[in-house]
Amino acid sequence: MAGSLVSVSGKSKLNLSSKKFVVVVAEWNEDVTEALYQGAYHALLSLGARKSNILRRNVPGSFELPLMAQWAAEKKDIDAVICIGCVVQGDTPHFDYICQAVAHGIMNVNLMTKKPIAFGVLTTLNKKQALERAGGKYGNKGEEAALTVVKMLETLEHKG
Repeated sequence: MAGSLVSVSGKSKLNLSSKKFVVVVAEWNEDVTEALYQGAYHALLSLGARKSNILRRNVPGSFELPLMAQWAAEKKDIDAVICIGCVVQGDTPHFDYICQAVAHGIMNVNLMTKKPIAFGVLTTLNKKQALERAGGKYGNKGEEAALTVVKMLETLEHKG
């Protein structure tokens, strides 16, 4: 992703008004994922997407993100998917298994559908780190995920 991006300004090189996006949001750690969703949603709007072309789909947790992303990306009228989630490390290896499965699952959806699928999933050691990346001192990683799919759509448009 963009890394140091703090805010999105300007319009995309593409006309995004005809592009359709799905933002898949995990309900677990909802205070964090809602802030990430808001970042992604407002970034898409500021880049030129239409409100009516930004669809939201909720899933129970981050583990379910890849399947919903696949369902969304398989639809012909969907141009890109943004996956929003937050996994905070606990006392057991559960964190490692979930993070790895989600990352691999989302990557596989990218490759299988050949559509941009953004990994807007925070994998943090604690809730404070998550909040710092959901609109806090490290920006909003949901915003960065939106910028990522737009940049990939631009790349797709100009490839070959």
